[in-house]
Amino acid sequence: MIATEPAELFREYRKGIEHKERIGLYETVRQNENFYLGKQWEGVNAPDLDKPVFNVLGRVLSYFLATIVSDDVAAQVSLFDGKPDEGEQIALEVVSQQFAKIMEQDGTKAKNRLIVRNAAVDGDGFLYAWFDPEEATGQEARGQIKTEVIENTDCYFGNTQRGDIQSQPWVAVVSRLLPDSARRLAPDEETAAAIVPDGDGRPGREDEDEERVTVLTKFWKVRTGGETRVFCTRCTETAVLKAPFDTGLTRYPLAGMSWQPVKDCCHGRAAISGLIPNQIFINKLMAMCMEHAKRMAFPKIVYSRAAFPNGWDNRVGVAVAANGNLADAVTARTATAEMPAQVMTLIDKVIGYTKDLMGASDAALGNVRPDNTSAIIAVQKASSVPLELQRMAFYQFVEDTVRIFLDMMRAHYGTRRVLYQDGGGEKRELDFDFSLLGEMCLQLNVDVGASTYWSELMQVQTVDNLFARGIITDPVTYLESIPDGYIRNKAGLIAALKQGWEGQAGEREAP
Repeated sequence: MIATEPAELFREYRKGIEHKERIGLYETVRQNENFYLGKQWEGVNAPDLDKPVFNVLGRVLSYFLATIVSDDVAAQVSLFDGKPDEGEQIALEVVSQQFAKIMEQDGTKAKNRLIVRNAAVDGDGFLYAWFDPEEATGQEARGQIKTEVIENTDCYFGNTQRGDIQSQPWVAVVSRLLPDSARRLAPDEETAAAIVPDGDGRPGREDEDEERVTVLTKFWKVRTGGETRVFCTRCTETAVLKAPFDTGLTRYPLAGMSWQPVKDCCHGRAAISGLIPNQIFINKLMAMCMEHAKRMAFPKIVYSRAAFPNGWDNRVGVAVAANGNLADAVTARTATAEMPAQVMTLIDKVIGYTKDLMGASDAALGNVRPDNTSAIIAVQKASSVPLELQRMAFYQFVEDTVRIFLDMMRAHYGTRRVLYQDGGGEKRELDFDFSLLGEMCLQLNVDVGASTYWSELMQVQTVDNLFARGIITDPVTYLESIPDGYIRNKAGLIAALKQGWEGQAGEREAP
């Protein structure tokens, strides 16, 4: 039985907090965030000790993130049978245009980079999508799909031993809002008056600058008549903001990725978990080396107190009075104690081993002399191979997000005016009913990859090569394959070629 009352929902919420505490998620996230940002001496009580930070982990993570999201991703939608008719082809083109529009207007690509960053540092990254019915679209139909990055400490699952979101019995997203913001979500004034600030209840979240309210949004699936529908409710601990209702969706509006999946756990493992002791050792040893340099690297003057009753004055050019025979040794200089070279060698080895264990060599990071360019490129490519698992996980996350967008278009878009390209290459307007996507959702194949695979420039180069090699011999096919904007009066050229062929065919048929 799915819990829907506020008291029951918050009981589940507290059980989720207890589970995250048992697996150490809160402490892991806090520590990993500090070490990634360079706050690596938190809680150390050593006021007289310099606290240097040699952020090896942050340097390697920056390389990881840049490698995975160096290219913008794109989604290509097609049918499994590969043979769309005219209506299906229009639908595929319209859907692809809407994907690009949502990602551009909502800044989804920038949020994707933050998702990968959260996965690398915290272990997981989640993206929550919802439909804003009041968003203007420039036409009569209103509403737009929007997204928000959610921390893994704010996502709760019905089955904590499964990492697949869509197979969960229920999922919940928790937000800490200001009281006024929470009251604006209330359906009436009586409900708004019942909303009061509350405590967070999570470890390390006691020191909040302002009073806040915990808002819990829960989704669950109900199967009726052979169809699965997603239901939703939203509440605070004292008020129901949204009674249970049918969202019209078939998929949870939540997509996520883990950096390294953990068996029998809904949360993944971060890239720097387990290597923080290495970073602490590097910082400590460097701090000791700096302390040794301050104490032992500079010689000290030792003088005879009997010879200098007024003390020693080390200022430049100042005369110093002395008693007794100046030929006697009245001063001496202590010898400097050199630091063993093995210390710096050990530091270098620890840094090198840590980078190697994380999969980032000096060649990959660019810390080598470019004597042999080909060898350096080969090593860099080989170094990026271990990240292919994370790259594939990121592509799967983007594919899940695209399928959520597709589900929301079907449920909420209705009929909208869109543009499509006809057979002659011209752009035409069309009133498209997005509810028709319900019949196509199960037949759609979504491929995700670097956007260069489907970029216009890459397409032009490929078509040029095919035409030059004689694989494409029809000028009309060549022109139709060129993206719009590269050839002026493209539709006119295609029409002229077709008209010329029709005229030649008529002349050959004439007696």
